[in-house]
Amino acid sequence: MPRSRINGNFIDKTFSIVANILLRIIPTTSGEKEAFTYYRDGRMSAQSEGNYAEALQNYYEAMRLEIDPYDRSYILYNIGLIHTSNGEHTKALEYYFRALERNPFLPQAFNNMAVICHYDRGEQAIRQGDSEIAEAWFDQAAEYWKQAIALTPGNYIEAHNWLKITRRFE
Repeated sequence: MPRSRINGNFIDKTFSIVANILLRIIPTTSGEKEAFTYYRDGRMSAQSEGNYAEALQNYYEAMRLEIDPYDRSYILYNIGLIHTSNGEHTKALEYYFRALERNPFLPQAFNNMAVICHYDRGEQAIRQGDSEIAEAWFDQAAEYWKQAIALTPGNYIEAHNWLKITRRFE
């Protein structure tokens, strides 16, 4: 088994153990505990193993139960990840937007939106010979990457370099 897979399994198992302990000792309602259980099951078991249909079912159930906007933002973000993995970029963007409405401090959502705008939409426009549309998508990607970088300076180095090279960084 590759080392990264072993480390990933260790991290996943450790998270599950810690999460179970926290669920027992932190005063939360049964609905909050149930929502977290569905989130954990979606993230740790189904999504990490590539079982996206099961992960989505768990996330939708967690969304039904979870009332905290911050926690809901992470559920929505993970739903966006699944749609991105499935190549459903329009749906993914919708879920990233919804996550950011609840938590505007998710640089990873901004980054993923930028990636979709750049590589899916912008590059596709270039392949179709529409450089004007491509530039509009690249400009949108730049805006999202700027937001991600502003939230986490030092991260997204490749995006930062692209912004500089294309003179989109202020």
